[in-house]
Amino acid sequence: MTYIPRKCGVKFKPPTIVLIYEDENTKKTRQRLIPIRNFSRFSDCSRAAEEIKNNPRHQLYLDGVSQQQLQKLYQLLKDCLNGLSLENSLEAFVRTNPINPEEDLNKLDDNELAKKKKIMDELFEKNRRKPNDPEFVYDLEVDFPQDGQIESCGWDEEEQEGEI
Repeated sequence: MTYIPRKCGVKFKPPTIVLIYEDENTKKTRQRLIPIRNFSRFSDCSRAAEEIKNNPRHQLYLDGVSQQQLQKLYQLLKDCLNGLSLENSLEAFVRTNPINPEEDLNKLDDNELAKKKKIMDELFEKNRRKPNDPEFVYDLEVDFPQDGQIESCGWDEEEQEGEI
C-alpha cells in the first residue's frame, strides 16, 4: 500500500498529529489522527519526531512526511505546553531556522550546518521537476531580463585575458 501525504498538522487539545493523505490505490483522501503520548514541555522534539516516524504503526503513513516537518510540529506543541501562543511560536521558529542567502555557512558549527543543509535539501526536492511531472520540460532555456548594467567579476577578466 502506498499513501501520499497531502497535509500534516498538529492539534493541541488533545495533542494529536493530523495527517490528510491519499490512498494511491483507491485515490480516496483520508484523515489519520495520531495521538501524541508521553510528550511534555521538557521532551526532545527531534527524538520524538524520529520515534513517531519509525513507529511501525504509523510508518507507512508518515513515510512521505519529512523529519523536519514532524520536528516543527512537535516544537509547536512544546511551545504551546510552555504557554506560548501559536503566532509567537511560529515567529520564534522562523527566527531560529531561516535560510538566508547572504549568510556565510562556513562560519556555522557542524550541527547548525546540518540543519541548514537538511532544510535546503527538502526545499530543493519540493521544487524539483522530475521527468514524469506534467510541468517537466527537457533542456529548458530561459533568457533573463537585463534591468541594469551587468556587473563583472575578477575571474571574468582573468578568463578573457587567458583567451586572448
